[in-house]
Amino acid sequence: MFRMLTLYYKQDCPFCRRVTAVIDRLQLQVELKDAGDEAVEAELVARGGKMLVPYLVDDNKNVEMYESDDIVAHLQANYGTASSTPSRPRISISDNVCVSCEG
Repeated sequence: MFRMLTLYYKQDCPFCRRVTAVIDRLQLQVELKDAGDEAVEAELVARGGKMLVPYLVDDNKNVEMYESDDIVAHLQANYGTASSTPSRPRISISDNVCVSCEG
């Protein structure tokens, strides 16, 4: 039985946006908890031990983790498919301007 994933995040956090982009791409149902709210922040600290976002709770795999790279890797490995988990985009930069983006 599939249980809900929970992501503690802050709206202005670029690392959180990276994780939510992967969640959107994988079309996962995730409960989002904004750690900008004091009650949610206290819940996060009680649960994970520190105020750091993003923080994923995956009850399906009995996993809780910080660090956006680790969260993205976990989501792709456990909930992605070959077509939904592209490798990191390759970027060609010339004179500080992106001239080609692949991915």
